[in-house]
Amino acid sequence: MSHLHRIKTLLARIVRAARTAWRRVRRVLCALWTGVLRLVLTVALIAALGDGAARDTSLSARVTALARDHLFDYAAWEVEALWGKLRESVLGVGPYLDDERGHALVLVYLETLSATQEVEAQIERLYADPDVTDPDAVAAPLRAERDALRERLRADQPLVESLIEGQVSAVLADEGFGLLGQVLPPVAMHFTETPVALVVSPRERIAVATNLDLDALPIEERESLEARIDEALGVSSLVVPLGGLSLYPAMIVEPSSTDTARKLARAFEVTAHEWAHHYLVFYPLGWEYNARAETRIINETTATFFGRAVAQRVIARYYPELPVPQYPSFLAASAAPQESMPETPPGDPDAPPPFDYAREMAATRARVDFLLWQGMVEAAETYMAAQQRKFARNGYPIRKLNQAYFAFYGGYQGEPGAGGADPTGPAIEGILARSATLEDFLRTMREITRREALVGVGGG
Repeated sequence: MSHLHRIKTLLARIVRAARTAWRRVRRVLCALWTGVLRLVLTVALIAALGDGAARDTSLSARVTALARDHLFDYAAWEVEALWGKLRESVLGVGPYLDDERGHALVLVYLETLSATQEVEAQIERLYADPDVTDPDAVAAPLRAERDALRERLRADQPLVESLIEGQVSAVLADEGFGLLGQVLPPVAMHFTETPVALVVSPRERIAVATNLDLDALPIEERESLEARIDEALGVSSLVVPLGGLSLYPAMIVEPSSTDTARKLARAFEVTAHEWAHHYLVFYPLGWEYNARAETRIINETTATFFGRAVAQRVIARYYPELPVPQYPSFLAASAAPQESMPETPPGDPDAPPPFDYAREMAATRARVDFLLWQGMVEAAETYMAAQQRKFARNGYPIRKLNQAYFAFYGGYQGEPGAGGADPTGPAIEGILARSATLEDFLRTMREITRREALVGVGGG
């Protein structure tokens, strides 16, 4: 019996060791498979989206020549990001954490990020204060605190990213995107300092003539570069910040809101927004991203509404103690006049109406479009300069309001404003409202590449 018992014990140990080895092998195989998928998707994105600049080849070449010292190095970024994702997928503990533990870790990370950003803001204020004669010495303790906080963030970032990816993936699977337990393409994001976009528009019309991604630039260098390009090429240019880029993994800027709920929602929103681009790259709306300005606007606006809807679902599921984010809506704006009037005494009839940013921006865009259509370029630019000052007086500082501003921000029509009378935003929101799931929404949108077809489906 003792001999038989030893044999049974030995066999049990062999079985346990085999199971443990198989789990490890399976995890490595899954990581390698995910890595292959990520590599394939990266190649597909490069092939489909190009460099984001192919509108006017000759103009693009001249703009590139003026901005070449600031062009962003994608290859170096991809190598670092893909290696970090592979290492985390093989060695990380994210898949083994329960929802409660993952919830706590994400919130702690964002609290540390908020503390870091506040210290960084204090340092920037010191260097900008003319009364501080030696900012290096005064800011030394703050720099040490910042460096310690950044080190903590770097240590926790891979795990937190995997948790965010997992939470977004779970919601996407619920919405119909899962295949054999895997969301395709796999959700992948990486917090980083994103590049800025140099947007160039012709002066005589609003259109993205070329769009280059540059290293993050301080404000004075942005102004200098824009001035050189405008003077040399007779165009309207603007350097704008980006919230994310649909590389693979997606490049996500660190959310900067001081409110934890908004910071968290923004992380989910941008992650899902960029995932929508990854998904659409395999369909006409992604293939033709660079073919026409209207197709790019449809693509970006689709991703905007999709990202917001996913953020709302992730917050409701994993962070029920936090408020679900609410976003501006074309549908709500169109329904607002039909609501009952508040029972309050009428105000002074001679008093100016309260400033409405969205309405004023939409009216500004419509007026600029009309003036440019009339060929009155200088009048349009004078009007935009006056409107820029008006927005600033009412608490909405805009660094530069020009044709390039409308060309860029008019491509993200998630709310009334920079799109003016363009029906793209209302039509896409209408399709989303009528879709049973987010998968139904993207299934509809992925085939629509022209504004005429969109309006026919969306009723915008």
